[in-house]
Amino acid sequence: MTTKSKTFQNIPLSVLDLAAVKEGSNPRESFQNSVQLAQHVEKLGFNRYWLAEHHNMPGIASSATSVIMGHIAEKTERIRVGAGGIMLPNHATIVIAEQFGTLESLFPGRIDLGLGRAPGSDQATAYALRRTLGMSVEDFPMQVNELQDYFSDEPVSRVKAVPGQGLDIPIWLLGSSDFSARLAAQKGLAFSFASHFAPAYTIPALRLYRENFQPTEKMEKPYAMVGVNVIAADTDEKAQYIATSQQQQFLSIRKGKPTKLQPPVENMDEVWTPMEKAAVEQSLDPRTTIIGSKETVRKGLEAFLNETQADEMIISGQIYHMEDRLRSYEIVAELMDEA
Repeated sequence: MTTKSKTFQNIPLSVLDLAAVKEGSNPRESFQNSVQLAQHVEKLGFNRYWLAEHHNMPGIASSATSVIMGHIAEKTERIRVGAGGIMLPNHATIVIAEQFGTLESLFPGRIDLGLGRAPGSDQATAYALRRTLGMSVEDFPMQVNELQDYFSDEPVSRVKAVPGQGLDIPIWLLGSSDFSARLAAQKGLAFSFASHFAPAYTIPALRLYRENFQPTEKMEKPYAMVGVNVIAADTDEKAQYIATSQQQQFLSIRKGKPTKLQPPVENMDEVWTPMEKAAVEQSLDPRTTIIGSKETVRKGLEAFLNETQADEMIISGQIYHMEDRLRSYEIVAELMDEA
């Protein structure tokens, strides 16, 4: 897929925020940090600021995604604010239409709606979320159709989304396999692939999406965004140290015991076993988890950009100390300016 060389001048860069709850802290501080980061990256020239729906996760506070989106949009001026994403089977479709219709009415031209079909949680939590809805992941294509109808000028449904009807809210499909890639292609929608935690399926999913894309009035050609973990610091050594927080988070999820975001440690070999290390590194592939100084990050991002031919990259980074988090995005912005 390396047919054309791309640089940071060619594409927008965006931010994916999981509203991390740090050890020794609480969701209130997490939201304050998210506002600070959103304002910071807006000034640095990033394109979007997305938040993800997760439930029953002690280290992730963005479960009420549309609520925190409104808070972020209120505290910023220009940056697009979106869901990356809403796990649609967890919800009645009309409620999502009304919530995002409300957000778009409050912040016109700045709201994105990314949709996923995974629970974003464990099975018990999925049951708690869906027990009165009767929805499952198999209903996802039907729900996408319903959502598009609610946003149309003349909905077929007898139930109208107020606000929502007639609003132009960009819908993205998110995926970590080929299912959403195929559906996004069939429906002519933008597609965002979770390569930051499912790197092995990235190229097949992008190829499937592009080769099967059906143009629509709103989208004449495919538009693909890929997720990348970036932890940048002034030296490779400091970045590797900072990255141990994210490694600990993935380890806790692998062990089925998710925790708050832990402070960095000097030696991860004192924390994980060789088998656990291999399992975490399978998800945190060096192609899509780029850790290091400015030059290391430059090489990693350019390599993955040219491998994927992405139209946009969305950057995540679970970093414990706020000053390190802000600096990481500053370094990426410096790369944008230098490209």
